[in-house]
Amino acid sequence: MEEELERGPLGRARAAFLDHLSAERALAVNTLSAYRRDLGRYVEYLDALGVTEPGEVTTGQVGSFLTALREGDEDHAPLGAASAGRTLAAVRGLHRFAVREGWATIDPAAEVVPPASPMRLPKAIPLDAIERLLAAAGPEEAPASDARADLLALRDRALLELLYGTGARISEAVGLDVDDVTEAVRESPQVGLVRFRGKGGRERLVPLGSHARRALDGYLIRARPTLAASGRGGPALFVNARGGRLTRQGGWALLSAVAERAGVEGISPHTLRHSFATHLLDGGADIRVVQELLGHSSVTTTQVYTLVTVERLREVYATSHPRARR
Repeated sequence: MEEELERGPLGRARAAFLDHLSAERALAVNTLSAYRRDLGRYVEYLDALGVTEPGEVTTGQVGSFLTALREGDEDHAPLGAASAGRTLAAVRGLHRFAVREGWATIDPAAEVVPPASPMRLPKAIPLDAIERLLAAAGPEEAPASDARADLLALRDRALLELLYGTGARISEAVGLDVDDVTEAVRESPQVGLVRFRGKGGRERLVPLGSHARRALDGYLIRARPTLAASGRGGPALFVNARGGRLTRQGGWALLSAVAERAGVEGISPHTLRHSFATHLLDGGADIRVVQELLGHSSVTTTQVYTLVTVERLREVYATSHPRARR
């Protein structure tokens, strides 16, 4: 499939652009995979129109591609505004790259406006639901026995404590190595830190709370040595039942199982990240601090959480103040 896409000039431009993103922009693996998929669909769409040169593409064709994304076809489901906008961002990047490399003289995507996404407030769950979830995951320190199921429960508790205690993305959490925690803790033994590698290869240090640190210590001392005995996980902090590095899908699966036991519905790893940010702001944290903890490159991204806290204020006022109730 990839070989077919790279046959024409436009396909080769796509391949060169993806190489550029991988080598010079240091995009995350998942982001690069999304660009590859989205631009593959774009090249196929233009090829069906008989367009094979970067310099032949018109603004109208880019706009019609965006319409096709939103409408879908027999091979593709219709895309929402956010997904279509992400694909258009990849297309824009490709055409800017083509102009810079001299393969085209104009950028036909520059004036195509992405669809407006509806305002969606991040979903946070209350603290009592968080505590039920963590309790259902497993013990914070010593497991009931050395049975594999109990050791995995110790790992599950450590992972969920880390996700909620640091606001990490699931990809960042499962990408951690043991030294990312132990070395950072040695650097700051009183507080404890975790070194995350976020989007674009950016590193950040995030404080590690006492509960998360205790859960991680229990997992590292009691569970990981046995689970990682096969050596397949290498330096990975979180390993699966076979000793290999825990994957994003594995993290989702274990959270879903724990949430079902706890009776907490509609939760994902990102829900814990949203809850981390919302609870910090509810507690009086400065938005710039929350921005740094989340690893957002712009405070604008973080500001959506302030809307959540305002909604919470309205809810509390409406249900608590005697002159607010009818």
